[in-house]
Amino acid sequence: MKIGIVTGIPGVGKTTVLSFADKILTEKGISHKIVNYGDYMLNTALKEGYVKSRDEIRKLQIEKQRELQALAARRIVEDLSLLGDEGIGLIDTHAVIRTPAGYLPGLPRHVIEVLSPKVIFLLEADPKIILERQKRDSSRARTDYSDTAVINEVIQFARYSAMASAVLVGASVKVVVNQEGDPSIAASEIINSLM
Repeated sequence: MKIGIVTGIPGVGKTTVLSFADKILTEKGISHKIVNYGDYMLNTALKEGYVKSRDEIRKLQIEKQRELQALAARRIVEDLSLLGDEGIGLIDTHAVIRTPAGYLPGLPRHVIEVLSPKVIFLLEADPKIILERQKRDSSRARTDYSDTAVINEVIQFARYSAMASAVLVGASVKVVVNQEGDPSIAASEIINSLM
């Protein structure tokens, strides 16, 4: 199975791009599964009573976040292994998480070595566009990302983190721009990089 990890700052459009990727892969008849790393972490965190919502995860103590990361990685690989050798698994996650204690790598050694992706994708867009997308999405609480300077900083840390993670498993890192108005372009670029 080929695993691609799709990362990006909240509001960049990962979920939208991945929904287009799902459609394209389905139309091509390619066995695939798209999973959200945060869903795996959230389900565990809710069961343990650590949080009440997804956006609280990044505010947990770092030790709790690390524990959730490891559990999620193992469960994801178990689920994706059912795709077989020719399947494509796409993981929606973050290369870094901005916490009160600083930046937490989203793909630290104990996670990236379990996931062992072929490619780590950095989905990016102009920070002003990301800010506008965040404002339109009232379903999420993202006040800690509500400034273009912060968004720029997070994008830079994500690039550093993705490359550091890639070195550990021999993955490539690819920046994919999610152009406003046509997420299918980014989706196709991700798929083509895994074929």
